[in-house]
Order: sequence, then structure tokens, then C-alpha cells
Amino acid sequence: MKKLLCLLLVAFSLAATAQKKVIESKTSFAKDVLQPYVESGELPGAISIFYNNGVQETCCVGYANVEQKRPIGLDNVYMQCSQTKGFCGVTIAKLVEEGKISLDDPVSKYLPEFKELWVQESDKDGVKVLRKAKNVLTVCMVLNHTGGFPFECSAKRADVRGGGWSGGAPLRQIASIAAGSPIMFEPGTRDLYSNTGIDIGAAVVEVVTGMKWEDYLKQEVLEPLGMKSTWFWPTDKQLKKQVEMYDTHDKAPATYRLENGWQQRPYNDSHVFASAGAGLWTTANDQLKFYKMLMNLGIGDNGVRILKEETVKSILAVTTRPDNMGGYSLGLNAPRVDGDNEWFGHGGAWGTNCMVNWHKKQLKLWVVQINGPQPWNDKVNKAAEKFFSQTIDMSGINAYTGRTK
Repeated sequence: MKKLLCLLLVAFSLAATAQKKVIESKTSFAKDVLQPYVESGELPGAISIFYNNGVQETCCVGYANVEQKRPIGLDNVYMQCSQTKGFCGVTIAKLVEEGKISLDDPVSKYLPEFKELWVQESDKDGVKVLRKAKNVLTVCMVLNHTGGFPFECSAKRADVRGGGWSGGAPLRQIASIAAGSPIMFEPGTRDLYSNTGIDIGAAVVEVVTGMKWEDYLKQEVLEPLGMKSTWFWPTDKQLKKQVEMYDTHDKAPATYRLENGWQQRPYNDSHVFASAGAGLWTTANDQLKFYKMLMNLGIGDNGVRILKEETVKSILAVTTRPDNMGGYSLGLNAPRVDGDNEWFGHGGAWGTNCMVNWHKKQLKLWVVQINGPQPWNDKVNKAAEKFFSQTIDMSGINAYTGRTK
């Protein structure tokens, strides 16, 4: 009996770590529309990935560094900025799944300083008029941008050296500053996109787990999925191959940008603090691992389960906002009504984006590091339509190959 049990455990372990085979489509829909923009200099470089139930079109076009003529690739690190929010959403979802948090819990249950909040009713001639908030601020509200918090708190001013998304202060301190500052409206009555709210959610995770949020993320999500290149502090070696930032212009070559005020150089020294609202660096290869986990309803392509199917379906793939507001779940853009043609995911400030459809097992990933016009967007969308409308050869799709530790 013991021998049989051991064999079953080994079989289960191997099945859980099997790598799903991906078949390259041999199409070039994205490259065909992007190459002319690279040749004109308007587009420095881009990565486009279309995935349809095992078949994938991978396009790496242009450069990570135009001046050096260094090609852009799947292992180049880049700033994913607000796509970090979805990672915070997954950590909250895990704790909800484990019964350690309820989305309807008051934030003050974990962070007592939020028990009394003040709403700013007006600001005339520098004089703020405040009133005490009536509604209870919940965990759900801070994760879906209905808590009333501004985009960033005072500790993260982009115009101050060392401020911005990756600067400022530790998460627990950010939460305390936010609690002591006026909110913009009654909690739960409107929506206002807010990195601060997401950081408050991460501070809740820290209280519940007794760990720094970034360490909990690494232990429960990044390491199990094999996301070895994703972190808040990229190494010097990684930064030598980073996707550089550029400003784009109307019908003119893009120009190099040294940095942006919200995420300043040096990117990995002591001024950098983890931010759940933005700040994670990643690669296209790693980003695929995270979003394919969401697409597969909680299980990574390496067979490791991060969340239960029902958890993804109920609080990540669909909105958690009231009926009179737009779609947003927990750190992720999500539809109001789940359906075969609905997608969920998130974008980032410098043009990155990834969306998935769990019903059809489809994914669209887009990587650039630019600020300015993107005249190619409509053409890329049409390229995606062509790819997803193809008849798929399903032979070999369900094959598994390779093993991981």
C-alpha cells in the first residue's frame, strides 16, 4: 500500500509540473503591420504575442535600444508599471480563498487608522472643507478603485527626486499617510483610479500574513510560477539589457528618454520601495506565465495551481464594483458580465498590456516602453482579429513536454 501511495504521489507531482507544449503559428500578422513603423523610426521596438488555445504567434520587432541596435526580445526586462496591480489582486484573492480575508471586511479591521476618514467636499483658495465619511471603507473598495483615494499620496510626488511609484515609503507607511489625508468622495459611491488604494490592499496583506507584501508575492506567486526575472529591484546585469524608454512623435522618429519622474534611475538602489500600484519589472516570458495562469483559471502552464477556478471566475475575471460603475475586479480590468467574448487583464503606463479570455483560452500580450502617440494600435488590433479568426490545427496541442523542479 505504501509503495502504491508513493507511486501515486510521484505521478501527481510529475503531472503537476508538466510543461504544456506551445505550437508556433508560423504567421506574421503583427510583424507585417509593425515593421514599417520600425523602419521609419516611429516605433523603437515592440513585442506582440497572440495565443489561441495552444497556438501562438510571437513577434519581436525592432530594438530594446535603438542607438545600440540591440534587438528587443522575450527576456529583456522592462517596467510593467500598473500591471503590478493584478499581482496585488491575486495575493488578496489567495487570502480570500483561504478564509483569512473577506472582501466586505472593513479595512480598519486590519489597519485601525482607517476607522475614521474625512471626505474633502471643496477646496477654494487653498482652504479645504472636510466632513466625516459615512460609509465603511472595505477591502474590495481599495482594490477596485472605489475607495475615494487620489492617484498617489504625498509621499510619492513625481516632482520630488526619489519620489514616484518605486520611491516614497514602505507600504505600511503609505497606508498610514493615506488614512490621515482627505479622500475625494464617499467610499463606494464613485470610482477614481488610484495606486494608493492598491498599496493599502497590499498593506492589509502584510498585516494578515506577517510578511512584507513583496515577499508574500514572491513566495506564493512568482516562485511557484517560475517567474525568476520579475522583481522590484532588477539586477545590474538585467538592466544592461532593459527595454529603454522612448518618446514617440507624429510621423517622426522616436527620441530616447533617460527616465520618467514616476520611476527614476537608479532603479535598484535604496530609494526604491515596493509598490503594489506600480513598480514591478518583468520580461515578456515571465508576463506570459502570470497571465496564462489567469487564463487557465488559476493554474500555471507549469502545472502549479495558484488559485482555485472559482476564485478566478468570481472575483478576478468579473467586476467587483457596484452596478452603476464600469468594470474592474481586484487590480484588473474586468467585464460586468462574464461571457465567451469577454476579456480581463491590465495595462501599464508605458504602453504594456495583456488581456486574457478564459472561455476560449486566448491571450493578447503587448510590450513597448514608450510615451506618446501609437498610430499602429488599430492595425495591431486588426492583426489580432486575423489571428484569432484562423482555423486552428489542434494536432499535438494537448501534448506535454519537459519537466520542472
